[in-house]
Amino acid sequence: MKGRKPKPSLIKLLDGNPGKRPVNDREPPLLEGAPEPPEWLDAEAQAEWGRVTADLISMGLLSRADRPALAAYCTAWSRWVEAEAMVKKYGAIVKSPEKGFPMKSPYLSIAELHAQKNRELWDTLRYAGASRRQPLNLAVTTAGFDRLSICWEQHQYAEQVIEGLIHDSAFFAFISAAEPDDDWTDPEVWKKANPSFGITVNADQFAEDCKEAQESPAKENSFRRYRLNQWTEQDVRWLNMEKWDACSGLSAELDGRDCCGGLDLSSTTDLSALVLVFPGEDGFIDVLAWFWVPEEGANRRAKRDRVPYTQWIRDEYIEATPGEAIDYDRIRAKINELGKQYRIGSIAIDRWNATQLATQLEGDGFEIVAFGQGYASMTWPTKKLEALVLSERLRHGGNPVLRWMAGNVSIEKDAADNWKPSKKKSRERIDGIVALIMGLERATTWQESVYNTRGPLFFYLDDDGWKCDDD
Repeated sequence: MKGRKPKPSLIKLLDGNPGKRPVNDREPPLLEGAPEPPEWLDAEAQAEWGRVTADLISMGLLSRADRPALAAYCTAWSRWVEAEAMVKKYGAIVKSPEKGFPMKSPYLSIAELHAQKNRELWDTLRYAGASRRQPLNLAVTTAGFDRLSICWEQHQYAEQVIEGLIHDSAFFAFISAAEPDDDWTDPEVWKKANPSFGITVNADQFAEDCKEAQESPAKENSFRRYRLNQWTEQDVRWLNMEKWDACSGLSAELDGRDCCGGLDLSSTTDLSALVLVFPGEDGFIDVLAWFWVPEEGANRRAKRDRVPYTQWIRDEYIEATPGEAIDYDRIRAKINELGKQYRIGSIAIDRWNATQLATQLEGDGFEIVAFGQGYASMTWPTKKLEALVLSERLRHGGNPVLRWMAGNVSIEKDAADNWKPSKKKSRERIDGIVALIMGLERATTWQESVYNTRGPLFFYLDDDGWKCDDD
């Protein structure tokens, strides 16, 4: 219903009912005496309740239906009074129009530092207390997963102070956590990571949470981070990195073997990946990976994000192309070189940003298949990759770039339990894993054309029936 909200009848009467409209006689009856305040109101809120109800009763404006709204107002009043008292005692924190907090803070406390998406707030508040004689900064947090975060930086510094590698008498550090190689299902490990285990931490609830984590890989990382203070590789685990590391072998006889590839091309200013997938008769899958990145972009990224691009380039796990953009001719040349070493049956390419290179590779004699990045194309090979890792039937040769990407991957699932890797949710690059998934689909579904080994067969009918010219 549109229009102005109707005024309460008593307000109309106090205003003289200028519109001379009929007055609603079915409104809640007015209270004759002040109602008792709810028991949960604190002292300040109850005092405000007494003051306001007295005025409203005298004006004939308070009904029983007004009690919830009045209680909410009194609660808000009490909190405002409390906030004003704290501002007078500690000073105000006022955000400047551009950025930063110019307050001279004597005390800074941040809970769950791992949740800070960047270091801006930490640095702003930390350095705001520089003019105080004895500023105190306190951070209390459980473990995170982002090795590029301010929380990880503080965690590493704390470890160095504890181990005596850094002498800093102004920095107090205490870490209570399970070790990376500890059995996270062992109750003794639980006690190690929780000094108040069984006192403030309920042992039965802890055991129940552990059981859920064992039954659901998606909950394992949360249990490890929040219950055992262990740093993990991802926010929500997909690939088990211990299992991934157990797949670091590689067949010594790949030359001349049948394989298929996945090629994930980035924009010209970022990283691109090629992965060849070799299915074996023993049920194992071998994979080889190559990566390209613009040389200038790699140097900037290595400095900014502390990702060892330059080391990987020196170790020849990544090829850096000169300048600010990837030279796609380098990728084409490499694929043609590999085509002479291995029998590449088919290459899947992301439809996005690959038209020209796909056309060139087809002209070079390769079978190129456009591969979608949605659930329809990605679900089966994504689940297949997880199964290979868990059963340790994948062999990736311990490629450090591919391992880094495997640790970055988060997946998306829909209501029908379809899966796909998510570049949006993953914390860093996952191009190599996307290429591996595409190559895996090709390698397990592709069949070589029979015409690669013989010519066409011709059938004809004679007096003895149908015959083939190959008979």
